[in-house]
Amino acid sequence: MTRGAIAWSVVFVAVLAWSAIDPHDYPTWALEVLPAVAGAAILAATRRRFPLTTLLYVLILAHCVILIVGGHYTYAEVPLGDWVRDLTGGERNNYDKLGHFAQGFVPALIARELALRLDIFRTRAWMNVFIVGFCLGISAFYELIEWWVALLSEEAADAFLGTQGYVWDTQSDMLLALIGAIAALVVFGRWHDRQIAALGDAQAR
Repeated sequence: MTRGAIAWSVVFVAVLAWSAIDPHDYPTWALEVLPAVAGAAILAATRRRFPLTTLLYVLILAHCVILIVGGHYTYAEVPLGDWVRDLTGGERNNYDKLGHFAQGFVPALIARELALRLDIFRTRAWMNVFIVGFCLGISAFYELIEWWVALLSEEAADAFLGTQGYVWDTQSDMLLALIGAIAALVVFGRWHDRQIAALGDAQAR
C-alpha cells in the first residue's frame, strides 16, 4: 500500500468516524454517507487492477468529505454554509449546492479517465458530449432518489431533501451539476491528460 493510499484512507476514516459521532439524525447520516462509503469500497477493490490518477483520487476524496460533512449536520445546517450565507446576505444555506456542483465535477473526470484509458470514443468532442450528458443523468437520477426517499421515509425526508423552501431546488441542483461537469472538462482537461500519460508511463516500467 503506497503512502498516498494510506493518507487517503486515514483522512477518509477520520472524517467518517467524526461524522458518525452524534450526527443530526442517523437515518439522514446513513443516506448521505452511503455513496461515499460505496465509492471508497470500489476504489479499494480496483486499486491494484486499475489505479487512477492522483488528481482523481484527491478529487474523489474531496467529494467524499463534502458528502460526509453534509451527512453529519444535514446539508441545510452545515456551519460553513451558514457562514457564507451570513457573509453574503443570502437567505438559505447553500452548502448543498456545493455538493451538487461536485456531483457533476468529479464524475466528469472519472468518466473522462475511463473513456480515455479504455479508448471508448473516436473523438474528444463526442467524448465530452457523452460525459456532460452522463453527469446530468446522474444528477437527475439522484433527484429521483431524493423524491423516493421523501415518499418512503417521513423521518429523514426533509433533512435529506434539504430544499429549505426553495421551489426551484431540484432544477438548480441539476444546473449546478451540469456547470460542474463542464467546468471540470475545461479547467482540468490538460492537467488530467498529463496525469494519465504519467500514470501510463509508470505502469509500463
